[in-house]
Amino acid sequence: MSADVLSELCRGVVDLHVKAELEERLASGKRLRIKAGFDPTRPDLHLGHTVLMQKMRQFQELGHEVVFLVGDFTAMVGDPTGKSDSRPRLTREEVRAAAQTYTDQAFKILDREKTVVRYNSEWLDAFKPSEIVELCAKYTVARMLERDDFSKRYADGRPIHVHEFLYPLLQAYDSVALECDVELGGTDQLFNLLVGRDLMPRYGKKAQIVMTTPILEGTDARFVDGKVVGPKMSKSANNFVGINEPPFEMLQKLMLVDDAVVWRYIELLSSRSLEEIRTEREEVQSGKADILAIKEAFALEIVTRFHGREAADEARERRRGVSAGGVPENIPEHALASEGGAIPLSRALATAGLVKSGSEGIRMIQQGAVHLDGRRLEKNDAQLKLEAGNTYLVRVGSKNRQFARLTIT
Repeated sequence: MSADVLSELCRGVVDLHVKAELEERLASGKRLRIKAGFDPTRPDLHLGHTVLMQKMRQFQELGHEVVFLVGDFTAMVGDPTGKSDSRPRLTREEVRAAAQTYTDQAFKILDREKTVVRYNSEWLDAFKPSEIVELCAKYTVARMLERDDFSKRYADGRPIHVHEFLYPLLQAYDSVALECDVELGGTDQLFNLLVGRDLMPRYGKKAQIVMTTPILEGTDARFVDGKVVGPKMSKSANNFVGINEPPFEMLQKLMLVDDAVVWRYIELLSSRSLEEIRTEREEVQSGKADILAIKEAFALEIVTRFHGREAADEARERRRGVSAGGVPENIPEHALASEGGAIPLSRALATAGLVKSGSEGIRMIQQGAVHLDGRRLEKNDAQLKLEAGNTYLVRVGSKNRQFARLTIT
């Protein structure tokens, strides 16, 4: 095993228990069994989910067995991780329906032919009461209360149901049943994964190696005091890039990620080597390369991954507005409600999704990056208002142009 292989497998990994054991098993030449479990409670995947799946794909490409474990049994229990209150339980039918959609999307990243799909109901459905008691006897309540979410709820007097203590034990037993060499998960799953590592020797199995990958921040994240700050990517926060989104929308969202934050996206999602990324970053910092060009190349890579190169190129050309007169043929149209017969242009730009906020809209206008009906706006146009009863053609950006027609009602 080369040092490069280990380095690539460890790329982006936050927690690794234990690196020496991973080196030893890789060096043995044995085909390892790699497991990652998914409770498909929300069937639509976004780029945040793919960080873990790309790590699975790396192991596949090295010839190891990857098990995509659908937690159809544990999803009915409900993972309490990070929850301040108990989660609602799902039915088997709801979980199975979500699982089908989930796996179909996952195979856009994983090699279908090299992926073993299992369901933990295969062994957990058959659990006898005596086996559940035996499982519970191998762990303590004190250890369970070491989890932040449990300890906070206990301290606040909020309920913790007994079945929630069962969740990490059942997830851990999955590793026993599958005799995993490595279990992968997000950083929020570290406690559950380590329970599996602790439990396996108690059933006479070799302890699994635990690897966690980062939780990807949403498209609204910012770079503050040398680090990326913001909520994780999620549909509920409307800061996500869905892997089934149309190519143009996917490209648009990635191009609007903050220039400083996009490097984290590139490091976690791009297939380019760390050395290439490091070189690009240095060139941008020294002024030898343009961050917008780097961002566009990355966005094209991601769109190509899920939609193909042709669709990615079409999305890029549409974004650049390449057509007769420099205006795209099919541009988004928005009907915006006025207040007192008008609406500030900066707010209209934000409402239409052309900028992230009204303050950014003002800044873009002041920088000369906004055109209204073909006229480039200037600094003194920052407080310009759009009057009701009119339709306006707006363009935001210079190199990476966005167009929209805004009808003010």
